Amino acid sequence: MSGDEADIRLDRWFKRHYPNLGHGRLEKLLRKGQVRVDGGRVKAGERLRPGQRIRIPPLGDGAAKGRPPRPMVSAADADALRARVLYRDDHIIAIDKPAGLAVQGGSKTTRHLDAMLDALGDQRDERPRLVHRLDRDTSGVLVLARSVSAAAWLGALFRGREVQKLYWALVIGAPELDQGRINLALSKRPGPRGERMAGDAEGQAAMTDFKVIDRVGRQAAWLALRPLTGRTHQLRVHCAAMGTPIMGDGKYGGADAYLPGGGFSKQLHLHARALTLPKRGGGVVRLTAPLPDHMAETWRLFGFDASYDEDPFADIEP
Repeated sequence: MSGDEADIRLDRWFKRHYPNLGHGRLEKLLRKGQVRVDGGRVKAGERLRPGQRIRIPPLGDGAAKGRPPRPMVSAADADALRARVLYRDDHIIAIDKPAGLAVQGGSKTTRHLDAMLDALGDQRDERPRLVHRLDRDTSGVLVLARSVSAAAWLGALFRGREVQKLYWALVIGAPELDQGRINLALSKRPGPRGERMAGDAEGQAAMTDFKVIDRVGRQAAWLALRPLTGRTHQLRVHCAAMGTPIMGDGKYGGADAYLPGGGFSKQLHLHARALTLPKRGGGVVRLTAPLPDHMAETWRLFGFDASYDEDPFADIEP
């Protein structure tokens, strides 16, 4: 294994080198001990270290065949994505992801950010790589790695909770306290409209700090949110669990996630406002993204100060 692939998961290493080997077949090979690392049995999520030897049984010619070529990025999508670059250095690119754009594709999603990333590189660069996610309907700061080694470094930062995330949300109603910490474990539950996350004492630990920045009586409140863990839909479920669903979040708030009357956007009002992380080589960088249009209009209607740029959790230990 090469040094620039340090800390990559074993299943992702196989996806890179044997893209046509299905995950199910890989799991079967691992269970039978046919794939080993340094002679030992391992699981798909095992992280690799430089110099380790991976034993691979005969897989057939088809397993190593390349993937079909990615579709070309339209000129309009390429220009729009380049215009959303917030920051770039030798190792990372940060963009302001628009609300409504999925980060990765799926069975019913053909237009997504991952398919557009060629627009952010050039012939000298590796293709930028995703290292974390935002929900389709969440806007804001998203960081990309510019190389395999940068992706491994960023991945370690995110897993080690060395990246500080700050979200802004408009919620319906107002929390009982002006600030606090939500500690509610979460797990996936099946449902008639697909899987959803729910509070579960036996689920994965999930914690979120919140602070009220401004409010409109008991009608609505502007919250700053700091996730201390990274569970799927964590902020949405935690806000709903407080009895204050995020505006526009019908999935977790139902009809209570909308203000009565007209004049307000029904889009999700959740925005990844800022992200602070160490710079490779020393120092720290803080990246911020302006409110998307639909949230900026709601801020204007409520008289909130969208230029507010303080760290509301500066005096609160994570």
